[in-house]
Amino acid sequence: MTPARSATVAEVLAWYAAHARPLPWRDQDASGWGVMVSEFMLQQTPVARVLPVWQTWLARWPSPSALAAEEPGEAVRAWGRLGYPRRAQRLHAAACAIVAHHGGEVPTDHDALLALPGVGEYTAAAIASFAFGARHLVLDTNVRRVLARVEAGQEFPADHLTRAERGRAWEWVPEQPGRAAAWAAASMELGALVCTASSPACPRCPVRASCAWEAAGRPPHDGPPRRGQTYAGTDRQCRGVLLGTVRDAPGPVPEAQVLAAWTKDPDQAHRALTGLLAEGLLRRGSGSTLTL
Repeated sequence: MTPARSATVAEVLAWYAAHARPLPWRDQDASGWGVMVSEFMLQQTPVARVLPVWQTWLARWPSPSALAAEEPGEAVRAWGRLGYPRRAQRLHAAACAIVAHHGGEVPTDHDALLALPGVGEYTAAAIASFAFGARHLVLDTNVRRVLARVEAGQEFPADHLTRAERGRAWEWVPEQPGRAAAWAAASMELGALVCTASSPACPRCPVRASCAWEAAGRPPHDGPPRRGQTYAGTDRQCRGVLLGTVRDAPGPVPEAQVLAAWTKDPDQAHRALTGLLAEGLLRRGSGSTLTL
């Protein structure tokens, strides 16, 4: 690592030590399972929405074996309105795999984590880093944006992660595993709280003096227009309405009632229901009813 990078890393780590949010999965006594649950929940979901669900989840299922002993539908029910409920399914499947192959303990090895259902490269690196202090490249949207601005002088990184970008990001990872894990958390937090996508708080950034984007006058993004995700009227919203109708009911719900919950397009409702059944998020009960 160059002296300039080393100095920037030290400044970010010092800022993090003073300003990090006190999140429960960051506590020193947080379990590997607690960190793993947080990583599943935080995918495309803000911290404020995750916090109460994470706390309820860990109180009910404090270990992989506790979750594995339940039906997958209970995981989907407890997932509530976090969105992307297949994550709950995959977390349940991962818990079952941990019980079957790792004695009920979240594995510390990156390759073993990567082999678990629902765990991709980022999630495996994040769990190994945040739970076990290992040295890995933890590269989420926030970190990519920080590095694009600090090093490349660009407002945003490319739409898709490239091998070259990964290689450059590795050059920022300290050699000492503990410091590398701290850098992963600190750079992510900087992107979440200060170096944000829409309203970066550059005047209070700890590395403003060494930021290439700041030095260049904060030039606007010159690539393809960045499009926000739409939700209203989408298949995803339709699926959520149908699933929520069953999830929030005390027992099985008539299929006709579930389909009627989506009033915009009956054909869209039938397509969504077919998908939910195929994925196992909903199941057919007796008498044309649906359940989790």
